[in-house]
Amino acid sequence: MILLFDIGNTNTHVGLANNRRVVRQTDIPTAAWFGGEAKVRLARFVGQTRVDGVALCSVVPRATPFIRTAVRQRWQIKALELTAKTLGGVGVDYPKPGTIGPDRLANAVAARHRFGAPVVVVDFGTAVTFDVVDLRGNYVGGIIAPGLVAMTDYLHEKTALLPRIRIREIKTAVGKSTEQAMLVGAVHGYRGLIRGLIAELKRELKARRLPVVATGGYARLIASKLPEISKVEPNLTLEGLRLVWMAHSGVTNYTSPKSDRLWTRVTRPSEK
Repeated sequence: MILLFDIGNTNTHVGLANNRRVVRQTDIPTAAWFGGEAKVRLARFVGQTRVDGVALCSVVPRATPFIRTAVRQRWQIKALELTAKTLGGVGVDYPKPGTIGPDRLANAVAARHRFGAPVVVVDFGTAVTFDVVDLRGNYVGGIIAPGLVAMTDYLHEKTALLPRIRIREIKTAVGKSTEQAMLVGAVHGYRGLIRGLIAELKRELKARRLPVVATGGYARLIASKLPEISKVEPNLTLEGLRLVWMAHSGVTNYTSPKSDRLWTRVTRPSEK
């Protein structure tokens, strides 16, 4: 099995995958790596499962050495870290590749593998990010907007009368209370934002067909009323890490339905 870490600002998403898909996933607070709690939770999650390889991506550089050390101590494995230099499965046409968040690169790899090119990923995290793969299969850039929670929390913190709200579906377009009015702005407003930006991307990419993959905490909620979104993939980043690890592992009986020429002849060393 392949052990995968997507190290984010709030949580580290941890997955176990075989040579076909991510089979199990859990979240560990990233702050827990700076103490002993995270190691205990990781050991409980993995249990007696044999670990053949490890891949990670991180937007919290301070946490990365703690995870590398934990993996080395328990399984004697050196983790593969996804960066613009270790990337496989998608090209990069971007002025400063090293500045691209590695989680965004993982998303691009997984989306291209699943849908071909062009393709767009919308990640509903702390920020709402769009990542764009063009017709040639290259990562070419993206869009960043404030996330749903960031926006509503900011309104609560910076105004005297606006409450902190729980993001959820709202059917009306006219709020009959302060909370409803905020929900309309957040949920319906974000759907309008996503719809408008997808339309702009279609025009700029000159793409009559443009698959859009959604991931992140509020992906399912926002995508539920947006036919422009082709698929919701909660484990998209972990899937991208899995594919990159397999591309680097040098194995022999894995094929991709969409990108055979990129992902041929890949299996785990233990299966040779």
